Amino acid sequence: MTAPHPASLTPYAGLTPGFVLDALDSVGLRGDGRLLQLNSYENRVFQVFLEDGQVVVAKFYRPGRWSNAQILEEHRFTAELAAEEIPAVAPLVMAADATSQLKPTLHGDPPTLACIEHEGEEHRFTVAPRRSGREPPLEGTSELAWIGRFIGRMHAVGARRLFEHRVTLGVDAIGRAARDWICEHGDLPPELLPPWQDAADRALDIARKAFDRLGDAATIRVHGDCHIGNVLWTDHGPHFVDLDDAMNGPAVQDLWMLLSADGAEGRAQVRALLGGYESFREFDDRELALVEPLRTLRMIHHSAWIAKRWKDPAFPAAFPWFGTTSYWQEQVQLLRERIE
Repeated sequence: MTAPHPASLTPYAGLTPGFVLDALDSVGLRGDGRLLQLNSYENRVFQVFLEDGQVVVAKFYRPGRWSNAQILEEHRFTAELAAEEIPAVAPLVMAADATSQLKPTLHGDPPTLACIEHEGEEHRFTVAPRRSGREPPLEGTSELAWIGRFIGRMHAVGARRLFEHRVTLGVDAIGRAARDWICEHGDLPPELLPPWQDAADRALDIARKAFDRLGDAATIRVHGDCHIGNVLWTDHGPHFVDLDDAMNGPAVQDLWMLLSADGAEGRAQVRALLGGYESFREFDDRELALVEPLRTLRMIHHSAWIAKRWKDPAFPAAFPWFGTTSYWQEQVQLLRERIE
């Protein structure tokens, strides 16, 4: 990772409701004037009501984060899942509307990504059908088994080939890069930088040894950010709504964030999730040794993720406790607990 792209600091200042509607109009999707901004920190996401009665979701990508090639790989993977009747929401194919004053540049075959220059800024967006749902009911193991079957089906498709342009999960790509960025740009209290850096270095060394011990474990295309907020539940079961963080990685990356208990209850959750998963794809049990190292990588990466976007007004509002002395003290303590 590098220092944030200048356009990524306040990238959405010109993304007014009028421009959002004009952007969709430029690809032939005419809104009836109603739109609702949905909860999203990384990108900006809008639910838009169209004149023909459809409701779509438009996602405007954060500048400087993904290349066009990386975004299109995400789109192709989602479309590949949908073609296998795996419930993932694939983007719509777009076509430029010659009558629109905005002139989008379309990317993809078929085109699923549109780019528009507006007031000196480039806005890239995609549009998908709206899919509603609720938070998965994980009170019992039957729901976890159902989600496990869903992920197993997704990974059976993900194992066919690797991404060429997207991130491959690893200690350097996810953890070490975030650690380096925080040390250089993170603005920690001076007295806390040395202990945080020491704890991060030791935790990352342990994580690297865990990955090295795994050796020849398979790397496949995975969702990458498979937590409960990215799974919607309907009467027909679960579906994913966001593959923005899709990457190459071990299968366990899409499983560990769904586990919420320790001890006997935690073991029951693992059995249920893997029982469903292995209905469609064999799971390498050795990957369970990566659960705690992956938790360490996510912890360090999350701190860097917020710090890089702090000038985006959405972030101070959402994470008011971030960057305080108590926050970094807690991070040092959590990392030391992980080491022990």
